[in-house]
Amino acid sequence: MNGPASASTARLCRLDLWLNPVFDQIIGATPGVALSVLPARGDDARTLAGLRTAHAYHVSAAKDELPRQWFVTAELIAQCPDLVCVSSGGAGYDTIDVAACTAAGIAVVNQAGGNAASVAEHTYALLLAVQRRVVESHQRLRHDTGFSREDLMGHEIHGGVLGLVGLGQIGTRVARIAQGFGLRVLAHDPLLDADTIRSRGAEPAGLDALLAESDFVSLHCPLDASTRGLFGARAFAAMKPGAVFISTARGGIHDEAALYDALRGGHLRGAGLDVWQQEPPGRDAPLLGLANVVATFHTAGVTHEARRNVARSSATQLATMLRGERPPQLINPEAWPAAAQRIANLK
Repeated sequence: MNGPASASTARLCRLDLWLNPVFDQIIGATPGVALSVLPARGDDARTLAGLRTAHAYHVSAAKDELPRQWFVTAELIAQCPDLVCVSSGGAGYDTIDVAACTAAGIAVVNQAGGNAASVAEHTYALLLAVQRRVVESHQRLRHDTGFSREDLMGHEIHGGVLGLVGLGQIGTRVARIAQGFGLRVLAHDPLLDADTIRSRGAEPAGLDALLAESDFVSLHCPLDASTRGLFGARAFAAMKPGAVFISTARGGIHDEAALYDALRGGHLRGAGLDVWQQEPPGRDAPLLGLANVVATFHTAGVTHEARRNVARSSATQLATMLRGERPPQLINPEAWPAAAQRIANLK
Protein backbone atom coordinates (compact mmCIF):
# COMPACT_ATOMS: atom_id res chain seq x y z
CA MET A 1 0.00 0.00 0.00
CA ASN A 2 1.23 3.51 -0.74
CA GLY A 3 1.30 6.23 1.91
CA PRO A 4 -1.85 7.73 3.44
CA ALA A 5 -4.15 9.56 1.06
CA SER A 6 -4.48 13.31 1.23
CA ALA A 7 -7.57 15.23 0.20
CA SER A 8 -6.24 15.43 -3.38
CA THR A 9 -4.99 11.83 -3.55
CA ALA A 10 -6.93 9.38 -5.69
CA ARG A 11 -7.68 6.13 -3.88
CA LEU A 12 -7.23 2.99 -6.00
CA CYS A 13 -8.21 -0.46 -4.74
CA ARG A 14 -7.56 -3.98 -5.89
CA LEU A 15 -8.11 -7.33 -4.23
CA ASP A 16 -5.33 -9.66 -3.13
CA LEU A 17 -5.87 -12.13 -5.97
CA TRP A 18 -2.70 -12.92 -7.91
CA LEU A 19 -1.54 -10.05 -10.10
CA ASN A 20 1.76 -9.51 -11.88
CA PRO A 21 3.94 -7.22 -9.72
CA VAL A 22 4.29 -4.66 -12.50
CA PHE A 23 0.80 -3.35 -11.58
CA ASP A 24 1.85 -2.31 -8.08
CA GLN A 25 5.16 -0.99 -9.40
CA ILE A 26 3.46 1.35 -11.89
CA ILE A 27 0.82 2.55 -9.47
CA GLY A 28 3.42 2.97 -6.73
CA ALA A 29 5.39 5.30 -9.00
CA THR A 30 2.31 7.33 -9.98
CA PRO A 31 2.08 10.63 -8.08
CA GLY A 32 -1.20 11.40 -6.37
CA VAL A 33 -2.48 7.82 -6.28
CA ALA A 34 -2.72 5.68 -3.13
CA LEU A 35 -3.09 1.92 -3.62
CA SER A 36 -4.97 -0.33 -1.19
CA VAL A 37 -4.80 -4.12 -1.52
CA LEU A 38 -7.91 -5.60 0.07
CA PRO A 39 -8.73 -9.22 0.98
CA ALA A 40 -10.86 -11.06 -1.53
CA ARG A 41 -11.98 -13.46 1.21
CA GLY A 42 -12.04 -13.55 4.96
CA ASP A 43 -12.63 -9.91 5.90
CA ASP A 44 -15.61 -8.59 3.96
CA ALA A 45 -16.10 -5.63 6.29
CA ARG A 46 -12.58 -4.36 5.63
CA THR A 47 -12.88 -4.86 1.87
CA LEU A 48 -16.23 -3.13 1.66
CA ALA A 49 -14.95 -0.24 3.76
CA GLY A 50 -12.05 0.18 1.35
CA LEU A 51 -14.21 0.05 -1.75
CA ARG A 52 -16.72 2.52 -0.29
CA THR A 53 -14.07 5.23 -0.38
CA ALA A 54 -12.35 4.14 -3.60
CA HIS A 55 -12.08 6.34 -6.68
CA ALA A 56 -10.71 3.53 -8.88
CA TYR A 57 -11.06 -0.25 -8.77
CA HIS A 58 -9.00 -2.86 -10.58
CA VAL A 59 -11.26 -5.93 -10.69
CA SER A 60 -10.47 -9.49 -11.72
CA ALA A 61 -12.11 -10.64 -14.95
CA ALA A 62 -12.28 -14.25 -13.71
CA LYS A 63 -15.95 -14.77 -12.87
CA ASP A 64 -15.40 -18.05 -11.02
CA GLU A 65 -12.42 -16.81 -8.99
CA LEU A 66 -13.81 -13.46 -7.84
CA PRO A 67 -16.34 -13.64 -4.98
CA ARG A 68 -19.71 -12.40 -6.26
CA GLN A 69 -19.99 -9.58 -3.74
CA TRP A 70 -16.97 -7.87 -5.35
CA PHE A 71 -18.37 -7.90 -8.88
CA VAL A 72 -19.04 -4.36 -10.07
CA THR A 73 -22.82 -4.49 -9.90
CA ALA A 74 -25.44 -1.81 -9.36
CA GLU A 75 -25.59 -2.95 -5.72
CA LEU A 76 -21.88 -2.47 -5.16
CA ILE A 77 -21.84 0.82 -7.07
CA ALA A 78 -24.59 2.16 -4.80
CA GLN A 79 -22.24 1.64 -1.85
CA CYS A 80 -19.26 3.28 -3.60
CA PRO A 81 -20.31 6.89 -4.31
CA ASP A 82 -16.76 8.07 -5.08
CA LEU A 83 -16.01 5.41 -7.69
CA VAL A 84 -15.15 7.05 -11.03
CA CYS A 85 -13.25 4.39 -12.97
CA VAL A 86 -13.04 0.60 -13.13
CA SER A 87 -10.48 -1.54 -14.90
CA SER A 88 -11.01 -5.19 -15.80
CA GLY A 89 -7.99 -7.43 -15.36
CA GLY A 90 -8.37 -8.97 -18.80
CA ALA A 91 -9.89 -8.61 -22.22
CA GLY A 92 -13.22 -9.83 -20.86
CA TYR A 93 -15.34 -7.94 -18.37
CA ASP A 94 -17.87 -10.51 -17.19
CA THR A 95 -17.48 -9.24 -13.62
CA ILE A 96 -18.57 -5.69 -14.49
CA ASP A 97 -22.10 -4.41 -15.15
CA VAL A 98 -21.12 -1.87 -17.78
CA ALA A 99 -24.62 -0.40 -18.09
CA ALA A 100 -24.76 0.24 -14.34
CA CYS A 101 -21.34 1.88 -14.50
CA THR A 102 -22.41 4.10 -17.39
CA ALA A 103 -25.53 5.18 -15.52
CA ALA A 104 -23.36 6.14 -12.54
CA GLY A 105 -20.79 8.05 -14.61
CA ILE A 106 -18.06 5.44 -14.14
CA ALA A 107 -15.57 4.83 -16.95
CA VAL A 108 -14.77 1.17 -17.67
CA VAL A 109 -11.69 -0.16 -19.45
CA ASN A 110 -10.53 -3.63 -20.43
CA GLN A 111 -7.14 -4.87 -21.57
CA ALA A 112 -7.98 -6.04 -25.08
CA GLY A 113 -4.85 -7.07 -26.91
CA GLY A 114 -2.75 -7.62 -23.81
CA ASN A 115 -3.04 -11.39 -24.09
CA ALA A 116 -3.74 -11.59 -27.83
CA ALA A 117 -0.50 -13.34 -28.78
CA SER A 118 -0.91 -15.94 -26.04
CA VAL A 119 -4.54 -16.72 -26.89
CA ALA A 120 -3.80 -16.94 -30.61
CA GLU A 121 -0.97 -19.39 -29.94
CA HIS A 122 -3.20 -21.45 -27.66
CA THR A 123 -5.84 -21.65 -30.39
CA TYR A 124 -3.39 -23.54 -32.57
CA ALA A 125 -2.17 -25.62 -29.64
CA LEU A 126 -5.73 -26.90 -29.21
CA LEU A 127 -6.36 -27.34 -32.92
CA LEU A 128 -3.15 -29.27 -33.52
CA ALA A 129 -3.66 -31.37 -30.39
CA VAL A 130 -7.09 -32.42 -31.64
CA GLN A 131 -6.08 -33.03 -35.25
CA ARG A 132 -2.89 -34.90 -34.39
CA ARG A 133 -4.39 -36.73 -31.37
CA VAL A 134 -1.58 -35.54 -29.13
CA VAL A 135 -3.31 -36.19 -25.81
CA GLU A 136 -4.52 -39.62 -26.89
CA SER A 137 -0.99 -40.54 -27.93
CA HIS A 138 0.45 -39.33 -24.65
CA GLN A 139 -2.07 -41.29 -22.59
CA ARG A 140 -1.63 -44.51 -24.56
CA LEU A 141 2.14 -44.32 -24.30
CA ARG A 142 1.78 -43.98 -20.53
CA HIS A 143 -0.83 -46.68 -19.99
CA ASP A 144 -1.08 -49.09 -22.97
CA THR A 145 1.06 -51.52 -24.94
CA GLY A 146 0.64 -53.42 -28.17
CA PHE A 147 -0.70 -50.61 -30.34
CA SER A 148 0.68 -49.25 -33.60
CA ARG A 149 1.40 -45.74 -34.76
CA GLU A 150 -1.42 -46.13 -37.25
CA ASP A 151 -3.84 -46.58 -34.35
CA LEU A 152 -3.14 -42.91 -33.55
CA MET A 153 -3.22 -41.58 -37.08
CA GLY A 154 -4.36 -37.96 -37.22
CA HIS A 155 -4.94 -35.31 -39.85
CA GLU A 156 -3.04 -32.32 -41.18
CA ILE A 157 -4.47 -28.83 -40.92
CA HIS A 158 -2.61 -27.69 -44.05
CA GLY A 159 -4.98 -26.81 -46.88
CA GLY A 160 -8.05 -26.63 -44.66
CA VAL A 161 -10.59 -23.85 -44.20
CA LEU A 162 -10.49 -22.01 -40.88
CA GLY A 163 -13.65 -20.15 -39.88
CA LEU A 164 -13.24 -17.41 -37.28
CA VAL A 165 -16.23 -16.05 -35.40
CA GLY A 166 -14.94 -12.67 -34.25
CA LEU A 167 -12.00 -10.84 -35.81
CA GLY A 168 -10.75 -8.51 -33.11
CA GLN A 169 -7.17 -8.41 -31.94
CA ILE A 170 -7.02 -12.13 -31.12
CA GLY A 171 -8.91 -13.26 -34.21
CA THR A 172 -6.68 -11.11 -36.41
CA ARG A 173 -3.56 -12.75 -34.98
CA VAL A 174 -5.09 -16.18 -35.56
CA ALA A 175 -5.82 -15.21 -39.18
CA ARG A 176 -2.25 -14.07 -39.75
CA ILE A 177 -0.74 -17.22 -38.24
CA ALA A 178 -3.02 -19.26 -40.51
CA GLN A 179 -1.03 -18.17 -43.54
CA GLY A 180 1.96 -20.14 -42.30
CA PHE A 181 -0.16 -23.28 -42.05
CA GLY A 182 -1.55 -22.88 -45.56
CA LEU A 183 -5.09 -22.32 -44.35
CA ARG A 184 -7.84 -20.42 -46.10
CA VAL A 185 -9.52 -18.13 -43.57
CA LEU A 186 -13.17 -17.10 -43.43
CA ALA A 187 -14.40 -14.66 -40.80
CA HIS A 188 -17.76 -13.55 -39.49
CA ASP A 189 -17.84 -10.38 -37.43
CA PRO A 190 -20.99 -8.22 -37.52
CA LEU A 191 -19.03 -5.26 -36.13
CA LEU A 192 -16.69 -5.09 -39.14
CA ASP A 193 -17.26 -4.27 -42.80
CA ALA A 194 -16.01 -6.53 -45.58
CA ASP A 195 -12.99 -4.38 -46.43
CA THR A 196 -11.82 -4.38 -42.81
CA ILE A 197 -12.17 -8.16 -42.61
CA ARG A 198 -10.10 -8.55 -45.77
CA SER A 199 -7.45 -6.17 -44.43
CA ARG A 200 -7.13 -8.44 -41.39
CA GLY A 201 -6.35 -11.50 -43.47
CA ALA A 202 -9.72 -13.20 -43.90
CA GLU A 203 -12.56 -13.52 -46.37
CA PRO A 204 -15.88 -12.13 -45.09
CA ALA A 205 -18.64 -14.70 -44.68
CA GLY A 206 -22.08 -14.95 -43.19
CA LEU A 207 -22.29 -17.27 -40.20
CA ASP A 208 -24.23 -19.97 -42.07
CA ALA A 209 -21.75 -20.00 -44.95
CA LEU A 210 -18.83 -20.10 -42.55
CA LEU A 211 -20.27 -23.08 -40.70
CA ALA A 212 -20.96 -24.97 -43.91
CA GLU A 213 -17.52 -24.40 -45.45
CA SER A 214 -15.08 -24.50 -42.54
CA ASP A 215 -13.05 -27.52 -41.54
CA PHE A 216 -12.22 -25.77 -38.28
CA VAL A 217 -14.40 -23.22 -36.48
CA SER A 218 -12.77 -21.08 -33.80
CA LEU A 219 -14.55 -18.59 -31.54
CA HIS A 220 -12.98 -15.20 -30.80
CA CYS A 221 -16.05 -13.12 -29.96
CA PRO A 222 -17.06 -11.61 -26.61
CA LEU A 223 -19.83 -13.04 -24.46
CA ASP A 224 -22.78 -10.67 -24.60
CA ALA A 225 -26.50 -10.76 -25.29
CA SER A 226 -25.90 -11.34 -29.01
CA THR A 227 -23.50 -14.27 -28.57
CA ARG A 228 -24.78 -16.07 -25.47
CA GLY A 229 -25.88 -19.52 -26.65
CA LEU A 230 -24.88 -18.71 -30.24
CA PHE A 231 -23.47 -22.19 -30.72
CA GLY A 232 -26.18 -24.66 -29.86
CA ALA A 233 -27.58 -27.76 -31.54
CA ARG A 234 -28.55 -25.87 -34.70
CA ALA A 235 -25.12 -24.32 -35.19
CA PHE A 236 -23.29 -27.57 -34.56
CA ALA A 237 -25.58 -29.40 -36.98
CA ALA A 238 -24.85 -26.73 -39.60
CA MET A 239 -21.11 -27.30 -39.33
CA LYS A 240 -19.36 -29.37 -41.95
CA PRO A 241 -19.34 -33.10 -41.12
CA GLY A 242 -16.00 -33.99 -39.58
CA ALA A 243 -15.22 -30.40 -38.61
CA VAL A 244 -13.39 -29.39 -35.45
CA PHE A 245 -14.72 -26.83 -32.96
CA ILE A 246 -12.35 -24.62 -30.96
CA SER A 247 -13.15 -22.02 -28.33
CA THR A 248 -10.80 -19.74 -26.44
CA ALA A 249 -13.54 -17.11 -26.12
CA ARG A 250 -15.95 -17.42 -23.17
CA GLY A 251 -18.02 -20.15 -21.61
CA GLY A 252 -21.70 -19.65 -22.38
CA ILE A 253 -21.24 -18.90 -26.08
CA HIS A 254 -21.44 -22.61 -26.83
CA ASP A 255 -23.92 -25.08 -25.35
CA GLU A 256 -21.84 -27.83 -23.76
CA ALA A 257 -24.60 -30.46 -23.91
CA ALA A 258 -25.23 -29.77 -27.61
CA LEU A 259 -21.52 -29.97 -28.35
CA TYR A 260 -21.29 -33.29 -26.50
CA ASP A 261 -24.11 -34.68 -28.64
CA ALA A 262 -22.47 -33.48 -31.87
CA LEU A 263 -19.18 -35.11 -30.89
CA ARG A 264 -20.62 -38.32 -29.46
CA GLY A 265 -22.84 -38.75 -32.53
CA GLY A 266 -19.85 -38.43 -34.86
CA HIS A 267 -20.94 -35.28 -36.68
CA LEU A 268 -17.89 -33.37 -35.42
CA ARG A 269 -14.39 -34.85 -35.38
CA GLY A 270 -13.25 -33.16 -32.20
CA ALA A 271 -13.13 -30.06 -30.05
CA GLY A 272 -10.51 -28.00 -28.27
CA LEU A 273 -11.98 -26.14 -25.30
CA ASP A 274 -10.33 -23.57 -23.06
CA VAL A 275 -13.52 -22.04 -21.67
CA TRP A 276 -16.43 -23.51 -19.74
CA GLN A 277 -19.80 -22.59 -18.29
CA GLN A 278 -18.32 -23.44 -14.89
CA GLU A 279 -14.58 -22.96 -14.46
CA PRO A 280 -13.04 -25.33 -13.77
CA PRO A 281 -15.62 -27.82 -15.00
CA GLY A 282 -16.46 -30.71 -12.73
CA ARG A 283 -14.33 -33.80 -13.19
CA ASP A 284 -17.50 -35.62 -14.24
CA ALA A 285 -18.26 -33.14 -17.05
CA PRO A 286 -19.35 -35.27 -20.03
CA LEU A 287 -17.07 -33.47 -22.48
CA LEU A 288 -14.02 -34.42 -20.41
CA GLY A 289 -14.86 -38.09 -20.95
CA LEU A 290 -14.47 -37.90 -24.74
CA ALA A 291 -11.14 -38.89 -26.27
CA ASN A 292 -11.59 -36.39 -29.10
CA VAL A 293 -11.83 -33.40 -26.74
CA VAL A 294 -8.71 -31.54 -25.64
CA ALA A 295 -9.47 -29.43 -22.58
CA THR A 296 -7.64 -26.63 -20.79
CA PHE A 297 -8.58 -24.50 -17.79
CA HIS A 298 -9.09 -21.03 -19.31
CA THR A 299 -5.31 -20.78 -19.63
CA ALA A 300 -5.08 -19.47 -23.20
CA GLY A 301 -4.23 -16.01 -21.91
CA VAL A 302 -2.45 -17.20 -18.78
CA THR A 303 1.21 -16.90 -19.68
CA HIS A 304 3.87 -14.93 -17.85
CA GLU A 305 4.07 -12.56 -20.80
CA ALA A 306 0.32 -12.02 -21.15
CA ARG A 307 -0.24 -11.52 -17.43
CA ARG A 308 2.53 -8.94 -17.34
CA ASN A 309 1.09 -7.15 -20.39
CA VAL A 310 -2.42 -7.10 -18.91
CA ALA A 311 -1.25 -5.85 -15.50
CA ARG A 312 0.82 -3.11 -17.14
CA SER A 313 -2.09 -2.11 -19.37
CA SER A 314 -4.53 -1.95 -16.46
CA ALA A 315 -2.23 0.11 -14.24
CA THR A 316 -1.37 2.47 -17.08
CA GLN A 317 -5.01 3.03 -18.04
CA LEU A 318 -6.05 3.65 -14.45
CA ALA A 319 -3.24 6.18 -14.02
CA THR A 320 -4.26 7.80 -17.32
CA MET A 321 -7.89 8.16 -16.24
CA LEU A 322 -6.98 9.50 -12.81
CA ARG A 323 -4.99 12.24 -14.60
CA GLY A 324 -8.21 13.13 -16.40
CA GLU A 325 -7.08 11.74 -19.75
CA ARG A 326 -9.19 9.45 -21.92
CA PRO A 327 -7.85 5.86 -21.90
CA PRO A 328 -7.32 3.83 -25.10
CA GLN A 329 -9.50 0.79 -24.22
CA LEU A 330 -12.67 2.52 -23.04
CA ILE A 331 -15.61 0.10 -23.03
CA ASN A 332 -18.30 2.73 -22.44
CA PRO A 333 -17.22 5.90 -24.27
CA GLU A 334 -20.64 7.44 -23.66
CA ALA A 335 -19.76 7.59 -19.95
CA TRP A 336 -16.48 9.43 -20.44
CA PRO A 337 -17.76 13.04 -20.31
CA ALA A 338 -19.46 12.43 -16.95
CA ALA A 339 -16.54 10.39 -15.64
CA ALA A 340 -14.02 13.01 -16.74
CA GLN A 341 -15.96 15.72 -14.92
CA ARG A 342 -16.11 13.60 -11.78
CA ILE A 343 -12.37 12.94 -12.02
CA ALA A 344 -11.72 16.68 -12.43
CA ASN A 345 -13.68 17.30 -9.24
CA LEU A 346 -11.24 15.08 -7.33
CA LYS A 347 -8.39 17.54 -7.86
